[in-house]
Amino acid sequence: MCHKGTAPVLVRWFLCLVATGLAASAQTASQSIAPEWRRVGSAAVDRRLAGPATGPVVRVWFSPQGGVLFARTQSGKVFQTVDFATWALVSPAPDPPPATPPTSFPARLPESDLQLVTAAGDPSRIYGLGRQLFSSDDGGQSWSNLTAYRSASVVGGGMHDVAVAPGNPDQLVLANDYGVWRSMDAGLSWSGLNLTLPNLAVRRILATQGSTGDTRIQLDNLGVLELQPGAAVWQPAAQGADTDLALRERYSAVLGATVSAVGVAQDKVYAGSADGRLWAVRDGVPGLPWQVPGGGRVERIFVDPAAPDTALAALSGSGAHVLRTTNGGVFWDSLDYNLPSMPVHAVTADRVAGAIYVATDKGVFYGQADLQTAAADAVNWINLTSALAGPDGALPAEDVRLDSAGAQLYIAVDGYGVYATLAPHRLRNPQIVNAADFSTRPAAPGSLLSVMGTRVSAARAANLDYPVLAAADGESQIQVPFEAVGPNVSLELQTAAGSRTMGLAVMAVSPAILVARDGTPALFDADTGLPLDGRNPAHSNGRVQIMATGLGKVRPNWPSGMAAPLANPPAVEVPVKAVLDGSPVQVTRATLAGGYVGFYIVEVQLPVVSNLGTSSLYISADGQDSNHVQLVLEP
Repeated sequence: MCHKGTAPVLVRWFLCLVATGLAASAQTASQSIAPEWRRVGSAAVDRRLAGPATGPVVRVWFSPQGGVLFARTQSGKVFQTVDFATWALVSPAPDPPPATPPTSFPARLPESDLQLVTAAGDPSRIYGLGRQLFSSDDGGQSWSNLTAYRSASVVGGGMHDVAVAPGNPDQLVLANDYGVWRSMDAGLSWSGLNLTLPNLAVRRILATQGSTGDTRIQLDNLGVLELQPGAAVWQPAAQGADTDLALRERYSAVLGATVSAVGVAQDKVYAGSADGRLWAVRDGVPGLPWQVPGGGRVERIFVDPAAPDTALAALSGSGAHVLRTTNGGVFWDSLDYNLPSMPVHAVTADRVAGAIYVATDKGVFYGQADLQTAAADAVNWINLTSALAGPDGALPAEDVRLDSAGAQLYIAVDGYGVYATLAPHRLRNPQIVNAADFSTRPAAPGSLLSVMGTRVSAARAANLDYPVLAAADGESQIQVPFEAVGPNVSLELQTAAGSRTMGLAVMAVSPAILVARDGTPALFDADTGLPLDGRNPAHSNGRVQIMATGLGKVRPNWPSGMAAPLANPPAVEVPVKAVLDGSPVQVTRATLAGGYVGFYIVEVQLPVVSNLGTSSLYISADGQDSNHVQLVLEP
């Protein structure tokens, strides 16, 4: 029997999840050239400082009356805030007041190579900018360290500028390599102003939400970051260096050129140089280079993992910007057509659907082309990020990537961080994914699936109806009948565009833990039914309920398309295991989720543990493992 309070909270959580997803999908479908973008995290990083950090800021200053604070980032953009919470881009940007050096050199310095200034609004005080921020009121005879805690800085290092609020000498604002920081007590304590400052210089998306439940990105100044499920602020990744750097260095030595991009699939390697040459390397042997007409730096290479003779190259410079090969690099042709002439920083594609996405200085563009033959395609490029554009109409994008299912499109927008949406080509080429984790893992009897890209009115395979549970123009949910058998079925879908048949792999079990669009796993306290996350962690020796799908048949049998009963829901036939940080934990029950169609509840008893913090959790049935999710534990 469900514990008191569990089922109603679970229902509210799931209904909110489904409603949000379907609403976004519907809007995406109705505005195919203006997708409904959702923010993935913020533009800030948790560096264990006085607040969230971001990229370097080189100047800060107040307006003459003190009501507006301005900040100039390392990229040269100027932002302003009037409430010290939200920032807006200023164009054209006002000039900052000139930095004023002290009238005489101080008698002593607390650090070598300090930049010495007097801030507008407080000319009697000297500030020293170095690894720390110092101040002196006596001409440099004595100094106060305003940012140190023990030997470290509470705001990070690389101090660039300091401003004092007009009329309030106790209000200081500091700019450094980690963003903008504010003190209201003359430097005794600090807080960050970086949470909404668009200054996160994401250069690459290394991984999207997948089996580990996190997204990883590469930055210029902060290395590799990851976003924990449900979190808003990025964190330094425990591991996951940019392996592409080692490949570029390796093939630079092999080819005797400055290799700027590498793409690898199976036994085929493509390498591109900074002077516009492309090589295909098979079994370690490079072919003759292809010289791109007009030159240009090769910025990124996409290789289809299932068909390594198909590749795309993104280039900057004045020549071609998007190149295609379908014969293993023997010949490359341009797909620029109506793409505005500008640097292209990254490219990704879905070969079967013929969908291509590029990240450029003016946003992300989408086009359709034949990626299986060298057909002469007149590609019509469509800007997907015009709704995100800034005051000047341009929003540079640094990277673009499809998730493993080819259903979600992720982009890195210069300064603003990462955004995601339903991949627009799914509206022409629907994809079936697992409704729990958006993967292409096989289905199982009783499990829930999402059909991305179309509204489904009916579904049928092998003389069995697949109940349609929810539908919108861009996404629909269907259940696999408990009577379904595999290994493969031909699923006929009735859509607004007519009948469509899609292949579906079916296994006896194929477990997956439910995660929300932001990666938050559906984990609940078994006693209260409340969701477990960083604000409401699980407790040692407590009981946790895991919401999942794909656990197969149940006893007694239950009709497909009907919500499971709240009292005494049918139990899963096969034994279910749970693993926490590599060690098995006790499963006390595994049943259909009361009040739901297509979902199951796995309840586990947590052990008495001492390694508190974030732990990895997954379930397994009949030798098949689910996706891994994160559980926060406290005493």
